[in-house]
Amino acid sequence: MKTISSVVEDYIKKKPFLQSALAQGIINLTSLSRIVKPEIEGELGKDIRNGAIVMALKRLSDDLEFRATHKIIKVLKNIGEITVRSSLTDFTFLVSESILETQTVLLKEVNRNKDVFYTSSRGVNELNIVVSNILESAVEELFKNEKCTQKAENLSSITVKLPAENVSVPGIYYFIFQRLAWEGIVLYEVISTTNEFTIIVNDEQVDVAFKTIKDLKTL
Repeated sequence: MKTISSVVEDYIKKKPFLQSALAQGIINLTSLSRIVKPEIEGELGKDIRNGAIVMALKRLSDDLEFRATHKIIKVLKNIGEITVRSSLTDFTFLVSESILETQTVLLKEVNRNKDVFYTSSRGVNELNIVVSNILESAVEELFKNEKCTQKAENLSSITVKLPAENVSVPGIYYFIFQRLAWEGIVLYEVISTTNEFTIIVNDEQVDVAFKTIKDLKTL
């Protein structure tokens, strides 16, 4: 049998940003109850008092704060080294039969320049390459026969080392990217391995993005 609490919880779970804000206690529950009331009443098929919805939201916010946010914050407090690299260029190419062979040649060039930044990821239809500006001309020459669909310059990378337990706690990446979204940070690329991730952002936003991530350690 559906209850007010269960219907309210289902509603909140479908709205991640609202769920997080509720867990942080930054939403006026009375105002929220008035907004969600028509949908809750429709789901239950009867009239519901605002006070009952407020109580359900209060119980849910307390539970969410402990159940999800507490575990996530515990991991984020142990974020390791944060590395920033600037003067990067982001290329996107369509996947072709020859592109991996071309990329192999590029890797030899990267290997001769130990201090340059290089990262690459491949999807079903696209291959992405982010390199230091010093390798920009090399990429353009080597991939001149490939189809480049996008090129973005004046970018920076932020690489974050995560504690090993990040793979066992759900919501880590959502929590981080939510904070970046709230600050209006545009992510050009996201590259991850098991215990670290790298974001590519515009040079103009790198300071704000760095501070946003760094501040997670003090939550």
